[in-house]
Amino acid sequence: MTYLVLATPFVAASAILFGFALVLRPPRRPAIWWATWAAALVILFVLTAVFDNVMIGIGLMKYAPERISGLRIGAAPLEDFAYPLAALLLLPALWMLFAGRRRR
Repeated sequence: MTYLVLATPFVAASAILFGFALVLRPPRRPAIWWATWAAALVILFVLTAVFDNVMIGIGLMKYAPERISGLRIGAAPLEDFAYPLAALLLLPALWMLFAGRRRR
């Protein structure tokens, strides 16, 4: 089993829940919400790239070449970015669904 196959159900489930949350509780100010979400995505991907490359560089993690796609960002396989993506889909979805709307 490859890392991409392993990560796909998590990303797919998070994306479905994210879409469900957006339909049920759309953001009040969508332009600001999406800009903030995109900024968080960029920051999280940059941090993942930096720290994964450091950890791989010092030998903390190793990947079996037959289990990765071969696409890399530095030393980090592309599949490593699936979990931050899943987190950035899942956490806002849970927040939207369970935090509710506050009354003023």
